Amino acid sequence: MRHYAHTLFLSALLLGAGSCIASTDLRPMVNASIEPLMRQQGITGLSVAVIHQGQVQYFNYGLASRETQQPVSENTLFEVGSVSKTFAATLGGYAQATGKLTLSDKASQHLPALTGSAFEQISLLQLATYTAGGLPLQFPQAADTAGGMLNYFQHWKPTYAPGAQRLYSNPSIGLFGYLAAQSLQQPYNVAMEQTLLPKLGLKHTYVNVPKAQMALYAQGYDKQDKPVRVSPGALDSEAYGIKTSAHDLARYVLANMRPQTLEQPLQQAIATTHSGYYRVDGMTQALGWEYYPYPISLQALIDGNSTPMALQPHAASWFGKPQAQPANVLYNKTGSTGGFGAYVAYVPSQDNGVVILANRNYPNAERVKVAHAILSALAP
Repeated sequence: MRHYAHTLFLSALLLGAGSCIASTDLRPMVNASIEPLMRQQGITGLSVAVIHQGQVQYFNYGLASRETQQPVSENTLFEVGSVSKTFAATLGGYAQATGKLTLSDKASQHLPALTGSAFEQISLLQLATYTAGGLPLQFPQAADTAGGMLNYFQHWKPTYAPGAQRLYSNPSIGLFGYLAAQSLQQPYNVAMEQTLLPKLGLKHTYVNVPKAQMALYAQGYDKQDKPVRVSPGALDSEAYGIKTSAHDLARYVLANMRPQTLEQPLQQAIATTHSGYYRVDGMTQALGWEYYPYPISLQALIDGNSTPMALQPHAASWFGKPQAQPANVLYNKTGSTGGFGAYVAYVPSQDNGVVILANRNYPNAERVKVAHAILSALAP
């Protein structure tokens, strides 16, 4: 009965999420930010969701596909790239909340094939927070298959002591997501699509877009304006494989800002993903998410989402114990594939959030500028 009450409460909350923000007409400001951005960056289609006090307003621009001339809507499916990492993190938090793993477990405990490798000394938490010891941003080409992936991990040698340096890495958090699903005794795609996403109330979020939904799947465009969609790769589902809509991502933001509407294990999972584990400059590394004190200057938020932060190692200043969600904080995550660019940011204490999805990969700084302006306009 308690679970049913939670479900009803969440359903009522999310059904109300389609109405416009009554007290604030954001359209002129959003238009003034988005329309020149699309021209300057050559973006074909873009969708924005603005979340304010439990309500969502959508702003849709351009085409989901030049070939079909299908306009973008809040139901258009976009590749969200590394925003997928927050879903992998939530799955890991759920596995811990249901007693299937602990973040302090060594990676080899959940994949015996890693016995005798460096992963006997590397924890799940270090994998999830990019501090395993120097795993690269991408797999080497020869390792970018299921068989090659395992061989790569078995022979990989750390550059740094585990926990010492942050180096943003798809193989690192990808392996974390893979092991989280292993602990649930399900393949990752099954654990995501049949366990986690339904529990979050996300009905139009996929790892593999089903045939019946392909008409909603936007066409991405690369830097040469050629049509492109994400290519298969090792741990692609875990690290950058989610396809979703502005509508569903707004629901996801609401779930993150109002976890009390969810069942108990998911409340614990979200608390785990929102906890701070160490700091690099002004950014605190959570699980999947990254956060900053709020309010925050535009430049500080741009710096935290910069190319050096993604490509260079940084000393990790660990806290003595995980820090619970601060009172005033902004969580965010960028994501990109060859033909798509995404950004999600939200401020739980103000119940405000922004989702920006585009069918082109364009600079993070431009995404941050739009989101910062919107959140500043919503601030009390």
